[in-house]
Amino acid sequence: MAGRRMGQRGHAGVPPGAPGVGLGANRRVVWALGAVAVAALLAVGIDSVRPDRGLTSASESLDATEPSLLNQAMARVQDAARSQVPANPSGLETSSLTQTRLNEVKPLLGQAEARLIGIYQLISQGQHREALALADRLVKDHPNFQLAHLVHGDLLSLQARPVRQLGDVPDTKALAASQQLSTLREESRRRLLALTERPPEGSIPTQFLALAPQSRHAIAIDASRSRLYLFENLNPARSSPGDDRQPKLKLVGDFYISVGLSGIEKSVEGDKRTPLGVYYITSNLNPADLPDLYGVGALPINYPNPLDVQRGKTGSGIWLHGTPSDQFVRAPQASDGCVVLSNPDLERLLGTVQIRTTPVVIAPELQWVQPDALSSDRVQFESVLEAWRRSRSEGNLAELKGFYSSRFSNQGRDLAQWWPRVEGELRSTGPRELAIKDLSVLRWNDTDDTRVVTFGEVAAGQTRGVTKRQYWIRENDRWTIFFEGTIG
Repeated sequence: MAGRRMGQRGHAGVPPGAPGVGLGANRRVVWALGAVAVAALLAVGIDSVRPDRGLTSASESLDATEPSLLNQAMARVQDAARSQVPANPSGLETSSLTQTRLNEVKPLLGQAEARLIGIYQLISQGQHREALALADRLVKDHPNFQLAHLVHGDLLSLQARPVRQLGDVPDTKALAASQQLSTLREESRRRLLALTERPPEGSIPTQFLALAPQSRHAIAIDASRSRLYLFENLNPARSSPGDDRQPKLKLVGDFYISVGLSGIEKSVEGDKRTPLGVYYITSNLNPADLPDLYGVGALPINYPNPLDVQRGKTGSGIWLHGTPSDQFVRAPQASDGCVVLSNPDLERLLGTVQIRTTPVVIAPELQWVQPDALSSDRVQFESVLEAWRRSRSEGNLAELKGFYSSRFSNQGRDLAQWWPRVEGELRSTGPRELAIKDLSVLRWNDTDDTRVVTFGEVAAGQTRGVTKRQYWIRENDRWTIFFEGTIG
């Protein structure tokens, strides 16, 4: 089984010279470039030292008029973020990286990332000795964490001599690692930006219109920020049909991720892009059956989904998975199409999410809103779904068929080929009251406005039924179904 899956396209590849790959020669380059360290953040100035006094604070540097790298980096990121507040389409809040904010966010981050950000914070405060002690422990605990090695190398350099420029090493070594430095700068920039642009308290991505209690967790991925957000579903385990379906999601995890080498919006097999859309985790692969490339495990998703198939997209084998044992993370764009996390972060997902019921939204950029902002869209769509339920309960075939798109397809069968099955089923059972239970509605809006709808269909007098998944599309101001099937 594992051998077959390894042949599928979409898994994280290892491009030649990719940062963190094969920590032999590449790690030596990183250590040689230790003076770059936090300069990987934004390629700006850096603190200096007095040889007779060791580490200095920003105010005690040889050039006291030059602020520290971290102060400059944070100021630039935060100023840019604040300037976007009036027109920020993402709905994120921008704020300074204060100690209070850091304390709030740390529990959501992977432990190694939280420790790295803590080191950044100490450097920004001029507490270099304390930062060096934490960096020393971090690289010992995670010897494959390249960005941590850069920070550690810089702090070591500051003990011996002033560090005044980006890459205070021989030019030949800096040039040899230019690609590594570029990707590490981008990784570090995205990590820092994720702390200064935060989802407002209680907000959720706009894709989650309703989430059934059976979906105990949900995942949303923002490719533009290299972040994966993990939510716990707080809707009660049992709800009556009249209960408010407003989603109640609690953010419990916020992780750095890598996507496809060629970016996002996968369309054909082998294009090294990560797909965009609404998916579900389909299985949990045993790491013992996987090569080391995939780290501690893998969670496949159902790409291509029925919308992808409708659009003629090809490829398979898109997973959420970890990294090889000699690597901590990948560059922001480095896989063959999969979503790649550090092994510790993936272990947290593996111990949290469930197969078949955990939705995974992959978006170019998430839009965040308060749940009540989605009420109108949810109520409007649920009225259409209720009309479909009523027609099916009454066995009104002519009315029911009007809910299905001429583009309908199910495993290669078009509507004309599939409809006799529906007719035979309704004629055999006759009219009977059907209830929709445990409803999930996820929205995907790009060139088309679509809904991925999952629910239990239960006949009156019965306690159990079938679980259905439908894909609806808005065509000529009408909602119609272009895929319908049962799921296990």
